[in-house]
Amino acid sequence: MKRLAALWLAGLPAALLAQSASPDAPGAQGDVAITIYSNDLALVQDKRMLALPSGLTRQDFRDVSSRIRPETVRLSVSDADIVEQNYDYDLLSPSALMDKAVGQTITIVRTNPATGAETRERAQVLAANEGVILKIGDRIEVLREDGLPVRVVFDSLPPNLRARPTLSVTLDSRRAGTRPATLSYLTGGFSWRADYVALFDEGKNTLDMQGWITLNNQGGTRFDNADVVLVAGQPGSGDEEQRYRPRPRGYAPGSTPGTESAGRERLGDYYLYPLGHRTALAANQQKQVSFLSVDGVPARKVYRYRNGWLGRADEAQSAATAYSFSSAKSGGLGDALPAGTVRLYVRDAKGAPQFIGENAIDHTPMGSVLSITTGEAFDVKVQPIVDKRERITSDVWEQSLRYRITTDGRTRDVRVDTPLVYWRTAMRYKLTNARDVPVTVEVVQAGLDNYWGDTRVPSESQPGTQRSRDERVWEVRVPANGTAELTAVFDTRY
Repeated sequence: MKRLAALWLAGLPAALLAQSASPDAPGAQGDVAITIYSNDLALVQDKRMLALPSGLTRQDFRDVSSRIRPETVRLSVSDADIVEQNYDYDLLSPSALMDKAVGQTITIVRTNPATGAETRERAQVLAANEGVILKIGDRIEVLREDGLPVRVVFDSLPPNLRARPTLSVTLDSRRAGTRPATLSYLTGGFSWRADYVALFDEGKNTLDMQGWITLNNQGGTRFDNADVVLVAGQPGSGDEEQRYRPRPRGYAPGSTPGTESAGRERLGDYYLYPLGHRTALAANQQKQVSFLSVDGVPARKVYRYRNGWLGRADEAQSAATAYSFSSAKSGGLGDALPAGTVRLYVRDAKGAPQFIGENAIDHTPMGSVLSITTGEAFDVKVQPIVDKRERITSDVWEQSLRYRITTDGRTRDVRVDTPLVYWRTAMRYKLTNARDVPVTVEVVQAGLDNYWGDTRVPSESQPGTQRSRDERVWEVRVPANGTAELTAVFDTRY
């Protein structure tokens, strides 16, 4: 059927096809501006000149998006009111043309491959369900692909088939004359994402970052010379599940949000990323545009091991490798970063950049510290060990009050009706380094914000930092081809 379908349109009168496809026909696209969001949503604003008579008139707006949301259409034109609007999405195609011809009479043209002679027969289309069934004289015939040259000739185009998606608007104009009109509507089929290529220099501890915007037009409509603006944010769409979007996997625990305002235009609480030049968005096309290029950003390689509460291992486990850098204006990338994927490269012994891993980031304000995890370290291992876990008396519990973990500087009273039980847990972390250079491993003990919200650290072999109520962090230096050990004691209600 595919081969026959391609031949059906060949039999249409040439004048009809030319009229349908003429780019100069009234109602073509005008000055187009497209605002693209990151959740399959775009706002199209199309400014056109309309020649309106006085009174009721119907205007056809061709080349609107094939995934337009008709209920969001807004037409702004002076001295005219909208009476009715219709979206015609039944597009002209070989299959649609044959479907509309059911019950009508068409002409079948067959060519003798030996002589080239053509024979024509009038046929009534009885059905077009997974094949075309015809009534030719007193016989019923199935139009099939049997290798013989065949054409189907239609007498005319059905009035309700459009060559392009068309929005028809009935206007009541209070005066005659040509004037501008702006057609605005929301549509699906558009999306964009950010992709980052980062080259880390291990000798200088710097990062070169290139940012790309990847645009997708998955609709069937082309937009020429469009002014495109991208919105970094997640507008609500009535879907309650969007409130519970999971955190991107690559947003490592070492990342912290910034507090600097980027020098970009805002739309409400979203940042805008204009392309800076007009571009054509072809139907079903993907294109990339550069939006960020910064060299020599201070960065550092980080080894990290995160242990859950009471986590223990019989064998040493690989530490994660992460690269930490800032998006601050001073000493960083100097921009707010839209959500996307960061791909890390380092140079090998020959100086050629080699890919070492990738991970995702969320929409990130300027001034943030980002820690991008790229994989596991081969030579750096950590083994968490629970050395001792015992119940302690209330007297011992009270003695460790001064070591209680807080984040707001305040304590609170807790009243319970069940007997209190106190625990003391002694943890040990054995670290090994098979590299020929010393490394620093960020050991993170998580799970400290237990049900009771009261955890204390009465002793530790080196000072730690309380990143949050849930996590305590130690920077442990491990010598080249050597080992190190960290110990800590936790007093908890669990």
